Amino acid sequence: MTEPLKLAVVGHTNVGKTSLLRTLTRDVGFGEVSHRPSTTRHVEGARLSVDGEALLELYDTPGLEDAIELLDYLERLAPSGERLDGPARVERFLAGPEARQRFEQEAKVLRQLLASDAGLYVIDAREPVLAKYRDELSVLADCGKPLLPVLNFVRDPLQREEEWRAALARLGLHALVRFDTVAPPEDGERRLYESLALLLESARARLERLIQAHEQQATERLQAGRQLIAELLVDVAAGRRRVPDDPERERRATGELREAVRQREQRCVEALLRLYAFRKDHADAGELPLLDGRWSDDLFNPETLKQMGVKIGTGMAAGAAAGAGVDLMVGGITLGAAALLGALAGGGAQTARHYGSRLLGKLKGEKELTVDDAVLRLLALRQRQLLDALAIRGHAAQQAIRLESPQEQAWKAGKLPKPLSAARAHPEWSSLNGKVRGEEDRQQLIDALAKRT
Repeated sequence: MTEPLKLAVVGHTNVGKTSLLRTLTRDVGFGEVSHRPSTTRHVEGARLSVDGEALLELYDTPGLEDAIELLDYLERLAPSGERLDGPARVERFLAGPEARQRFEQEAKVLRQLLASDAGLYVIDAREPVLAKYRDELSVLADCGKPLLPVLNFVRDPLQREEEWRAALARLGLHALVRFDTVAPPEDGERRLYESLALLLESARARLERLIQAHEQQATERLQAGRQLIAELLVDVAAGRRRVPDDPERERRATGELREAVRQREQRCVEALLRLYAFRKDHADAGELPLLDGRWSDDLFNPETLKQMGVKIGTGMAAGAAAGAGVDLMVGGITLGAAALLGALAGGGAQTARHYGSRLLGKLKGEKELTVDDAVLRLLALRQRQLLDALAIRGHAAQQAIRLESPQEQAWKAGKLPKPLSAARAHPEWSSLNGKVRGEEDRQQLIDALAKRT
């Protein structure tokens, strides 16, 4: 088994070194991120593995604060006439008293860079190119290790990317990577590791394996996220509340349905956050509009009638001969109440269980509250909005994602996907109605819907 590649993440204080580590490791708890300078005081490490094999070790280091004075000190270390190369000068400095006193933080950085295969030099691209940064690079170059500059905060309108590119080229650093730690580019990791492979040819195989593993994981996360959204939509589409024809009880039931859907959406939000290794408070769903429920004829939608026609079969004829009663208009088909119940009984216990109590409730004047189609579309768009945001969100981001309602035309347009229309006819598929039944059929529907989410 080969040794993992060791990378030291170095740079000035408060430029986003810890933020870069959080994003690369997908660990929101790694280190401490703060606007205060000198937040990181010690070297901290993280390991990236594939199939149990460690491929990369990343080391967060304290910020360099006094590179100008340190460079002057290093230049005075060699006695007159003695020639020391860069690594020898650094080793002599680390063995001396100043490395434990005045330049203690800088010594931690140099010691880790010497022990690593290469360094990632993180730059706040919003900062002007000052003399202290040039001196930092001179000090780091003395370690004799390859350095890959990483331009952070490149999405900021005040960034000075071109100035930094020119300054780094003058120092002989022509290879660099743009990598915003808060909102990294979709191919940011690939570019970073490919650039490292150019500097460290011996590590190419390990880095390519890491790239492939991470891209496969990204694909799997996206597929799992779509499944979670599809489960939410099926639960809500099939959810219902049955109430007597009484305004006050209907109002209470509508409120209960509103709260049940809101909580179900929030559970989906939290599941997506866990999937992408973010914390519960990193996103929140705002209030859902238009969740007043509706007095629905979903019981008699085409999908339900189709299901009934298939299941009742020859029982329809037997039931129709059982007598006449109150007529019930069902999608243009008129049956006597007794004939209808007889038809259900003739169709078997499963048909009666699925539809009998609902039809009896309809005959008694009860109402079924379900969620409006527009709200289902809104739920789908909000959760897809969150999924897209999480896929490109850096793990150093501090501001929570707020899920608001898309513009009216965006979420009212178009028809619901067929799987959701089918779910309307199957209240037994919704966890909002109690214990889920028919899990195999439900899962097939979710799988079909996930491909369209």
